[in-house]
Amino acid sequence: MEGLKQLAKIRFPSRAYQLKQMRCVVENAILGLGFPKQQAEQIVLAINEACMNIIQHSYGDDVGEIILVILLSKDSVLFRITDFAKPIDLDNIKSRDLSDIRPGGLGVHFIKEIMDAVSYQHSDNGKGNVVELRKYLNLELNI
Repeated sequence: MEGLKQLAKIRFPSRAYQLKQMRCVVENAILGLGFPKQQAEQIVLAINEACMNIIQHSYGDDVGEIILVILLSKDSVLFRITDFAKPIDLDNIKSRDLSDIRPGGLGVHFIKEIMDAVSYQHSDNGKGNVVELRKYLNLELNI
């Protein structure tokens, strides 16, 4: 993590009710960097969607752990989300067709629209998955 400053780290069980605390941590970190409130809310939405996808699709009915680390570089903020579930099929990560009007299934679409870069990979040890979401800084930092 050379050149990166850790802003926050949170570990939580893979349950939807646990996401409220995570959203507060992300919002506080983003607002602390000087992002406007509306943009901070969008970033929180993207991170929440990524975590919810892990809860629903990686863990399913199992309870596991999710780790979110927020890292700052000179030009971006990086959200690294790690789970310890069975490795997912990386080729199956996609949004449903936007013309298919029904609730749900748009998390990947929202993530890609809100964030500047997104990558999915398997953990180095072969147990789990890592998603990294990056937002470039185009503002004066308050740090």
